[in-house]
Amino acid sequence: MTFKSAQPVTHSDNDRLAKILADPGFVNFFSDHMAQAEWSLEKGWHDPGLVDYQPWSLAPGTAVFHYAQEIFEGLKVYRHADDSLWLFRPEMNAQRFQRSAQRMCLPVLPEDDFLAAVRALAQVDAAWVPKGAEMSYYMRPFLFADEAFLGVHAANKARFAVVGGPAAPYIADGLTPADIWVTTTYSRAGNGGTGAAKCGGNYASSLFAQAEGADHGCSQVLFTDASSHLWVEELGGMNFFLVTSDDHLVTPPTSGTILDGITRDSILTLAPALGLTPQVRPIALAELLDGIADGSVREAFACGTAAVVTPIGCLVHRHDGEIMRSALPQSLGDATRAIRRQLVDVQWGRAEDSYGWLQPVTSN
Repeated sequence: MTFKSAQPVTHSDNDRLAKILADPGFVNFFSDHMAQAEWSLEKGWHDPGLVDYQPWSLAPGTAVFHYAQEIFEGLKVYRHADDSLWLFRPEMNAQRFQRSAQRMCLPVLPEDDFLAAVRALAQVDAAWVPKGAEMSYYMRPFLFADEAFLGVHAANKARFAVVGGPAAPYIADGLTPADIWVTTTYSRAGNGGTGAAKCGGNYASSLFAQAEGADHGCSQVLFTDASSHLWVEELGGMNFFLVTSDDHLVTPPTSGTILDGITRDSILTLAPALGLTPQVRPIALAELLDGIADGSVREAFACGTAAVVTPIGCLVHRHDGEIMRSALPQSLGDATRAIRRQLVDVQWGRAEDSYGWLQPVTSN
């Protein structure tokens, strides 16, 4: 599919855009345009294009409102020092989008079409990609059931779109350690569920536990497995890593209940060059807490596209009815700092891209 505008492209005035880019927050403002396409059982994918960012009119009976048949992705456009624009491993987002679609009984968008839509929006709204320390343009491709009915079945019509906007760092300096609530009561996903799909229901199910964590002064929640609550899984929107005293970098396997994070995969690839031995294996909650207590676990962090790498300062959890705080020996250790620096330096073009992860959008 080719994503282009059927009408002359219009843009926001320079003064308004300059004010937005000076203080964008994390996508508090959306850029001028969006890419979109439709799918039906009869016609397949059709009507691709770039249009003005605008509201849609959807019937109250549209299936997505009732049965949550939808998926999404998140990726960024990075402006390098020479003003060229780059994507970071967008093919991985396209492939995960396909896996999520299959799991949610939605039509599978070809990888080339996903990439074409992302590039088209990045090109037409290039002026919205900010400059500045770790500022970026965050893109949100999504796909949903766009057919009105109330019977429980997969929709025969769907709509795909990509929207985006400028993004300041998700966490102000990216290096402030976060306190994390560990829940052994609520679950994000279970075996056979949708944990490995990037769908809104997984995030909605995490919000109650996150609110519980906020009551204990925590900004995020670490979930354990749904069946026993003995094994560490992931945060509501980020993968989990720990660093041992003997320089092992450990993360749980993405076994169907954990999202296969692109930042996670990148960190596992970078680890050996930073003197760390990557291990993908189950992590028992007891092992984690005991390791923090005896010093064999020296660091822990969470990672994802939005926040990149977030150091963990303390795990807050219940034990025998009491609220306990397990502070990491190094709340911002050398390994966490080195991983984050290496990753963002590659993304923003300050370090060599040894793995061919960056793909150009436009260049001067």
